[in-house]
Amino acid sequence: MMGRFFGGVHPDYNKDLSRGKPIETMPVPGRLVVYLSQNLGAPSKAVVKKGDAVLKGQVIAESGGFVSTPVHAPVSGVVAAIDTFPHPVGTDLPAIVIEPDGNDRWADGCDVERDVDALSSAEIRDLVHDGGLVGMGGATFPTHVKLSPPPEKPIDVLVLNGAECEPYLSADHRMMVEHAEEILDGAALFARVIEVGRVIVGIEKNKPDAIAAMRERAAGREGFEVAALDVVYPQGAEKQLIFAVTGRRVPAGGLPMDVGVLVQNVATCRAAREAVRFNRPLIERVLTVTGRAIAEPKNLLVRVGTPFEDIVAFCGGMSGETGKIISGGPMMGVSQYSLAAAVTKGTSGIVLLRRDEVAQFVSDACIRCGRCVEACPMRLDPSTLSILVERMRFDDAGETGVNDCMECGCCAYVCPSRRPLVQHFRRAKAELRAKARKAG
Repeated sequence: MMGRFFGGVHPDYNKDLSRGKPIETMPVPGRLVVYLSQNLGAPSKAVVKKGDAVLKGQVIAESGGFVSTPVHAPVSGVVAAIDTFPHPVGTDLPAIVIEPDGNDRWADGCDVERDVDALSSAEIRDLVHDGGLVGMGGATFPTHVKLSPPPEKPIDVLVLNGAECEPYLSADHRMMVEHAEEILDGAALFARVIEVGRVIVGIEKNKPDAIAAMRERAAGREGFEVAALDVVYPQGAEKQLIFAVTGRRVPAGGLPMDVGVLVQNVATCRAAREAVRFNRPLIERVLTVTGRAIAEPKNLLVRVGTPFEDIVAFCGGMSGETGKIISGGPMMGVSQYSLAAAVTKGTSGIVLLRRDEVAQFVSDACIRCGRCVEACPMRLDPSTLSILVERMRFDDAGETGVNDCMECGCCAYVCPSRRPLVQHFRRAKAELRAKARKAG
C-alpha cells in the first residue's frame, strides 16, 4: 500500500551538482581525528594511549554501554594525541588522533571472509555490534539496538531507506546505483536477524537509475520489492517513509516497532555486509561534497576521521566567496564555523554555499498565517509551540507535543516571518530533558 503523508515541502533539490559523479576513493590524509562520540547514546571509551601503534580495524574505543558502539582505527599508524577537537555538532569533543604509517595494514582477523550461512541470528547481531555499525543516514543510532526489539513488538516488515530527500546530497543515490547487490546482501542479513520475509526499498522518483538498479538486483530475491516514492521533503523521515510504503501510522511518541516495522538506511545495509561477511568494521563511508562554493562537487569514499579541510582541498578547494558550510544537508544539517571538524560515521555530506545564496535576516513576530501548520508532517502546531517557548512555558510546550518534533525544518522553511522555529523546539526539548534529569 502506498501512502502520501501530510505536509512536507518542495525545496530546490540542487542534486544535479553531484548525482552524476561516480563514487571516488579519497587517499588517506596525513592525520585522522577519530571522535569517541560516533553514535546516538553513550560515547565510547578509549582503550589506547598516546604513542600506541594501531592497525586498521583495531578497536581503539570500546562501547560505553548497550546504546553505544566500539570505534576502530581507520588506518594503521600511531596514536599522536587524545584530546578534545571541534566536532561537526558544533562543540569540542574527545577524539583520538592517528598519524598513518603508510602501510594501511589490517589487524589480525579483519578483512577475512566468513561463511555467513553458518551464522545464527544472535551471532549476526553481535557482529553488527562488534563492527561498530550505526545508522548512516545521519541519526547514528546503534544498529544492534535496532535489531533487538522486545518480544512483545514483533517485526514483519524491513524498510530500506533510500529516499535521500535532503537537498544537494547524492551519496545514497550513488551507493544504490553502484552497490545495489551489496546493499541487498546486507538487508538480507538484517531480515534474518529479525525474522521477516518482506523487505521494501523506498526510493524517491528523482533517482530513476537507482530505482532501476535496485529493482534489477531485487528481482531474484523472494520477498524483496522496490517502491518509487513521490518527491517531497521529508520523505526519508522514518515515520513518513513507513506510512508511504506500508500505510501504517507510527503513533505519537511511538517507534517503528510499534507498527511492526524496522527501518535501515541503505548505506548501513552495505556496511553490515562488510562487517558480517568480511569482518571489516565501519571505518569509512561515502559522502557528498557539493554546493556552488566548492570547485568540483564529488561523491567520495573517505575514512572516518578525515578532516573536512582535507576533503575540501581534494575537491579543488573553495570557489568564490563562501557564505556557509554545512555538515549534512541544508534542511537538517549543522552549520560549521570552520573546516576544523572531521568525518564521523554519520557524516552524509558537506555542503558549501556561496555568500549570495545565503540569506541574512532578523526574525519577526508570528503573524498567525498557518503555513507552518500546513507544512508540518507531524501534524503539530509550530506557531503555538514557538510562542510557548518564547514565554518560557516549556511544560505547556511538552504537553502540546514538542517532543514529537523531528526537527525537519519544514516549518521554518515556509515561515514568512523567518522565525527560528527549530531552534525554539530544540531548546524546549533540552529544558524538558534537564527537568526530567533533575527530578530523577
